[in-house]
Amino acid sequence: MSEYDFIIVGAGSAGCVLANRLSEDGRYSVLLLEAGGSDLNFWIWMPIGYGKTFYRRSVNWMYHTEPEPNLDGRISYWPRGKVMGGSSSINAMVYIRGQAGDFEDWKAMGNPGWGWDDVLPFFRRSETNDRGGSDIRGGDGPVHVATMDRYLHPMCEDFLRAGEEVQFPRNPDFNGPSQEGVGTYQNTAKGGMRMSAARAYVRPARKRPNLKVVTRAMTTRILFDGKRATGVRYIRRGTTHEVRARREVIVSAGAINSPQLLQLSGIGPGALLQAHGIDVVRAAEGVGRNLQDHLAIDFLYRSKVPTLNQQLGPWYGKLRHGLHYVLTRKGILSLGVNQAGGFVRSRPGLTRPNMQLFFSPVSYTKAVPGKRALMSPDPFPGFLMGAQPTRPTSRGHLEIRSPDPMAPPAIHPNYLGTDIDVQEMLEASQIMRRIAAAPALQRVIESEILPGPQVQSDAEMIADIRARAGTVFHPVSTCRMGPDPVRDVVDARLRVHGIDGLRVADASIFPTVTSGNTNAPAIMVGEKASQMILDDHRAGPAGGAGPSVRTGDCVRETPVSAPFQTA
Repeated sequence: MSEYDFIIVGAGSAGCVLANRLSEDGRYSVLLLEAGGSDLNFWIWMPIGYGKTFYRRSVNWMYHTEPEPNLDGRISYWPRGKVMGGSSSINAMVYIRGQAGDFEDWKAMGNPGWGWDDVLPFFRRSETNDRGGSDIRGGDGPVHVATMDRYLHPMCEDFLRAGEEVQFPRNPDFNGPSQEGVGTYQNTAKGGMRMSAARAYVRPARKRPNLKVVTRAMTTRILFDGKRATGVRYIRRGTTHEVRARREVIVSAGAINSPQLLQLSGIGPGALLQAHGIDVVRAAEGVGRNLQDHLAIDFLYRSKVPTLNQQLGPWYGKLRHGLHYVLTRKGILSLGVNQAGGFVRSRPGLTRPNMQLFFSPVSYTKAVPGKRALMSPDPFPGFLMGAQPTRPTSRGHLEIRSPDPMAPPAIHPNYLGTDIDVQEMLEASQIMRRIAAAPALQRVIESEILPGPQVQSDAEMIADIRARAGTVFHPVSTCRMGPDPVRDVVDARLRVHGIDGLRVADASIFPTVTSGNTNAPAIMVGEKASQMILDDHRAGPAGGAGPSVRTGDCVRETPVSAPFQTA
């Protein structure tokens, strides 16, 4: 059986960070297992290409939820990355850390070391911002964060002026001292190409002799000796392998796959595991519970002036901009679709913003539900505004359907499960109507297509929300961090309660969803987890003076010294 100091399950936003940081000083051998394949794919690296990867099973788990009673029984489509880089390889690339108050909330929930001052150094450590480093922004980290203003559509300025006209301040940096206001988004990109976690963290580490990367390796079970995790079992090309972890197994498979793997391995709700004939290693009711996600509503407008529809719709437009991008890595194809937006308060009396806004100078009314056909927009000039409450109070859950690791779990988001979430979604719709009515946008709006002028009353707007609202793909909290071993899954050092040698480090550990896009905080979790793990093992086994293994010590299926094996 092959042995490594650390086994990391999942090469997503956090797992790639862990692979880099745990291997960089050469003292420990590290195995990174990824169920998907290589990220060397044109549609992954081209920023606007993520519209293509949304429905590509070769790079995407393509999950679906159960019918949602509060969304008129609709099923939601949940794309998740099944590829090197995980969802950072197929997302919209918006870089948002969240509000300082989000992390103060985490600390107040019984998680010492996770307040804003605690996590800020790890955000800075991960980032190279093209505006330069500062006391709040990173200047020399692996993840390049790019300002896209030079290529933004002129209608973004109309949106920003409209926001100011309804008394929302303009904010030059949503990741600066304050998140509040309207402005333009920065993307995780460098040189006109996507900056995924794989590109940022794994590629620079590919020649390290103590790092082995195995792709198309579906981890099916964590192995235990009593209450200690000792390794994992995985399937690759029809063959089952077992590998042993001398120090720790670290699950970084994401908010869906991490709780699924724990449950399949015997850690989860006892009755659920017994019903599927799975031996219970530890009954942990919190595994798969506390699921949160951002739900958004879009408003669609027909424009009096040209939008990206006219640039990307005709064949000659696709050809022109495609050639420009291939030759220069610049232009509109080097951008994500969410170009502008903001964080605002929907009502008086709030201490911080509770809404995130999106502005996209493109529209697509005939796309398959859940799919953003970015290269096939509407034939008429159109644009979208969207809004989502940043801190929903509803909680859902997910659970395995069977002991078959290849079967997708049953996902129950429980959207709009509380009155406050319904009220805030109504306020989100009302905010977009306010912005659209401002003079700067009235000058360019020909008509509101969706929901349409016939939708006016609160009841009509809520009915529209139930009929059309959808996820923005930010599931978190299914292996929640917290001090209670009954309700929570991991402690403040991300160790699974009641189990030795096992941690979870990804968006599943978020105590609550952050105020904004979740990729940046997931990367931060990887950075902070890496430091905690190295600190905990610095003294060596049983308090000894050194590491348990040197580079090249491990028994292995293929030589660890071979560079960056990803066959």
